[in-house]
Amino acid sequence: MSQTLRTRHYARRLITAALTITVMAGTAGWTVAHEEQAVTGPPPGTDSWLADHSLGGRELPDPERVSPARIARFFDGLGHAQRQALVIRHPEVVGNLDGAPLRLRYAANARAIRAARNAERKADPDSALAERYDALLAPGRQILAFDPRGRGQVAEVYGDLATARRTAVVVPGSDIDLADFDRTHDRYGAPAGMAKSLRAQLARDAPGTRTAVVAWVGYTTPLGLGPDAATDRLAKAGAPRLDRFLAGLAVTTAGTADAPPTVFCHSYGSVVCGVAAAAMDRTRVSDLVAFGSPGMGVDDADELGTEARVWAARDGSDWIRRVTGYDFMGLGHGEDPTASAFGARVVSADQADGHTGYFAPGTDSLRNFARIVLGDFGAVRCGHAAQEEDCRHDLVDLV
Repeated sequence: MSQTLRTRHYARRLITAALTITVMAGTAGWTVAHEEQAVTGPPPGTDSWLADHSLGGRELPDPERVSPARIARFFDGLGHAQRQALVIRHPEVVGNLDGAPLRLRYAANARAIRAARNAERKADPDSALAERYDALLAPGRQILAFDPRGRGQVAEVYGDLATARRTAVVVPGSDIDLADFDRTHDRYGAPAGMAKSLRAQLARDAPGTRTAVVAWVGYTTPLGLGPDAATDRLAKAGAPRLDRFLAGLAVTTAGTADAPPTVFCHSYGSVVCGVAAAAMDRTRVSDLVAFGSPGMGVDDADELGTEARVWAARDGSDWIRRVTGYDFMGLGHGEDPTASAFGARVVSADQADGHTGYFAPGTDSLRNFARIVLGDFGAVRCGHAAQEEDCRHDLVDLV
C-alpha cells in the first residue's frame, strides 16, 4: 500500500471513530454506566465435583484443564449407573462439560434448571425468572449448556446433533442473555430464532439431509451502545469458552457429520469469533460467517489465522455500517469484513432488513447461509458481480 493510500486509510479511520463516538453520544449516549462482569472459568459446582472420589477413589476430570477429548474418554470408561450418579450429584458441571455425551448433558441441564427454578420460586413465588426456567423445561427442549450466573448463559440444540450430517453454531451479539435468547419479538435477531429459521431453510433445501443447529449464548454479551460494545474486552473473555465448546462438538459429533460445523457470528459475536478464530482449524470449523459485523479485530481475513473459509454479509439498511472500519485508542474492531480489502467471501443479503433481519425467511442471506452449511457453494449468490470471483474462488461443491 502506498504512503498516500495509508494516509487516506488512517484519515478515514479517524473520521469513522469520531462519527461513531458522536452517534453513540447523540443517539443513546454511553447507554450503560458500568462494565459488564464477564462470567469466566469453570462451571458452578466445580469444587464439589473435584472433591468427589465416589468412583472408587477415581479423580474426576478438571472441567477447565482437561481437554474435551480426554473428558469424552473418561465417560466412555464409565457404566450407565456411574454416569447417572454423576448427573444426580453434579448436574451443573456435567451439563456444561464439553466432551461429555450429549444426552447426559441434556439430562443434567434439565435437572440444574429445575433446581434453579424451585429455588427462585421459593424466594419469590411470582418470579419472572422462575417462569423463564419453566419455559426452558418444556418437553422436547435440548439444553446443551446452562449457567445461571450473571445475566445467565445457555446453549440449545435444534435437531439431532448426535446423528446430523451438517451442523451449524450461531454466536449472537450484544444484549443477548438467558432472558431473551429465544424471545418472540424480533425473533430473527435472537439466536434461537436464527437457529430455528436456518434449520427450516436447511430442511427445505435438503430434505433428506440430517441437520442440527446450536444457538450458543456462552459468553457475557455487551449491553447497549457503550464501552463494552466498542472494545474487545468481553470478546477476549468469551473466546476461550467458544473455543472449548467447538472442541467439545468436534469430539461428540466425530464420525457422524460430513463436515465440521459452520459458525455464524452476528454483530459483536463476530468480534468474539475473530478472537477465537486462530484455534478454528478444519477439524473444528469448516466455515466462519460474519454478518452485521462491526469488525473482527483485524484488517485482513488472513490475520485471523484460521483454516476455515471466511464469509461475510451485510444488508444495505444495517446501521452497523456506520461504525465499521476503524480501531482507534482501544475503540473499534478493525476493517469492515464486507470490504474488498478484508478478503472474505462476501455473499448477498438482499431482502434482509436492518441489523437483525439476516435469518428472516425469503432473504438472500438466509438462503446463502443454508447453502454454505450444506456445502452447496455453487448455488451461493455473491454480494455483487464485482466480487463473484473472490466469493467463489477455490470452492468445491461438496453436495
